[in-house]
Amino acid sequence: MRKTTLKLKIPAKLAPYQGVFIFFVTLFVANYFWKFTMIGDESDDVVTFFGIDLSSAFNFMSAHVAKVVFGFLKFVGYNIQLDELSNIVSHDNNIAVRIVWACTGYKQAYIFTVIMLFAKGSFVRKLWYIPSGLVVVYLFNIFRIIMIVAAIKENPNSFEFLHERLYKYLFYGVIFLMWVLWEEKFSGRKKTD
Repeated sequence: MRKTTLKLKIPAKLAPYQGVFIFFVTLFVANYFWKFTMIGDESDDVVTFFGIDLSSAFNFMSAHVAKVVFGFLKFVGYNIQLDELSNIVSHDNNIAVRIVWACTGYKQAYIFTVIMLFAKGSFVRKLWYIPSGLVVVYLFNIFRIIMIVAAIKENPNSFEFLHERLYKYLFYGVIFLMWVLWEEKFSGRKKTD
């Protein structure tokens, strides 16, 4: 019996972009898998995955993110309050934002992990690279929420743009750059692969 492997036949001009293509396909598939399996309303605290209640993990992280954002902004001089029961961070001019389960960064951490698991390269190296990347995902998520909460004080109408466009795509850009760093420096593959 002969072992066969599936090889994509792609034009020679596109061969250098095969990895990028696989990155984006993996990103989109992981994103849509998340969207259709993680069920929760932005306004409530119940999150399920195929009927399994994961609310406590999401609620814990929502509260954690709210506390870190509040603490940082308070430290740098913002006059803000935190309602710990509802994770609402309020400015002194009554502009407020609620940190909900979708603000936890779990989705981006999941997507990064899936991309890295499907990336070519040494699995042993992935054992340290994935956790390191998850730290970057966590820190960027905190940065993103801090920047949004800080910006809406003077311009509350900017929330939609910042949350749904700018920082969402910057987040995916950070994940892409971490994947590029993996491919170029840490995967353990020779450049001829």
